[in-house]
Amino acid sequence: MGERRTRAGGRAPRLLLVTHSYRPERTPPARRWAAVVQALRAAGWEVDVLVPGGLRTRVGEHGERLRPTPRLLGSGDGRNGRFAAAAVHAVLAVPRGLVLPRPDVVVATLPALPVVVAGRALAVLRRRPLVVEMRDAWPDLAREAGVHPGLLGTLMERVVTGGQRAADLVVTVTEGFAATLRGRGMRRVEVLANGVDLERVPVAPPRDRTAGELHVLYLGNLGESQGLERLVEAAARQRATHPGVHVRIVGDGTRRAALEALNAELEAGVEFVPPVSGAALTEQYAWADTLVVCLRPDWPSFRHTIPSKTYEALAVGRHVTGQLSGEAALMLERSGAADVVGPGVEDLVAHLDALADDPARTRVGDAGRRWAAAHGDLPTTARRYEALLRRVAARPSRRTRTETTA
Repeated sequence: MGERRTRAGGRAPRLLLVTHSYRPERTPPARRWAAVVQALRAAGWEVDVLVPGGLRTRVGEHGERLRPTPRLLGSGDGRNGRFAAAAVHAVLAVPRGLVLPRPDVVVATLPALPVVVAGRALAVLRRRPLVVEMRDAWPDLAREAGVHPGLLGTLMERVVTGGQRAADLVVTVTEGFAATLRGRGMRRVEVLANGVDLERVPVAPPRDRTAGELHVLYLGNLGESQGLERLVEAAARQRATHPGVHVRIVGDGTRRAALEALNAELEAGVEFVPPVSGAALTEQYAWADTLVVCLRPDWPSFRHTIPSKTYEALAVGRHVTGQLSGEAALMLERSGAADVVGPGVEDLVAHLDALADDPARTRVGDAGRRWAAAHGDLPTTARRYEALLRRVAARPSRRTRTETTA
């Protein structure tokens, strides 16, 4: 296959993306980068994606080339397993990337921390600009969560911070973390928030209910970050006073077994459902009266973290219950389709009682979807990303200047 040309006859720009998750996976990074790659390809870019999980190159949905590294480990169970799998992928991504056509820009997208090592190495060795995308507030969040404490934790913190400082551009998904990085002396920081493709998210049909009845849905990752124990405990307390309140938790994650055990211990009556997609996902949203979006309250970094699922929750046209703070809370309050509650179990109980007693409280119309269209349209963000990467490719990086003057 010959080298692709732009409409003006020049060589097409080329991106090398290093990521731990990509289509057909249904993770937030995979959804975001599917949209960005679509915008890149529409604008004439060639795209190579270094992903874990195989040996043979395959062509993606938009004509990008997926260049897999061998999966020497499984996907990893728990925090340590996932870290080990990401580390193996990062190590193998370097030689894999070195034999590919030379890119104009290298992008490494976290939260898989070792990915930044591969991205930085490839940018240095190929003498090309590096963009580091921080989907979470690393390394702050890793420190708060106790991820790999001791010598390894210190090493990874230095690696991530070093990658941020070495990057020609750092992309964050929230204004708060961008401000944190700028406060540490990093001036090359841009914010490209998460979002949702509204064409892929149908509006849930209206659901009538009587006073005392309430369907509460949490749909997403069941991990340490969410603090879902509060929702289970709230459900247990409400069984006596509001038996018409039904709580359903849909998804999977490292805390699922513990949450199910707590549910059984408290006889909370929470229904657990495995992850769903497609028509089954639409059915879950249609069942719900309010969608819970939550983050645990004791990690300071979550003040400038917005769960990616928040945009979809607003887009489906349901009322949203937010048990979080900071930037995410402000976003929900501005949407006109949500209530933000305090961090305690008692706060959640009082709120759900009030929703159950007043069916009008959960009738939000199209307010959330209109907010998502105006502030969280993923295709629009993807086009902004393409323009930003084009500017990075056009200006000499420190590595390119070194090559020129050598």
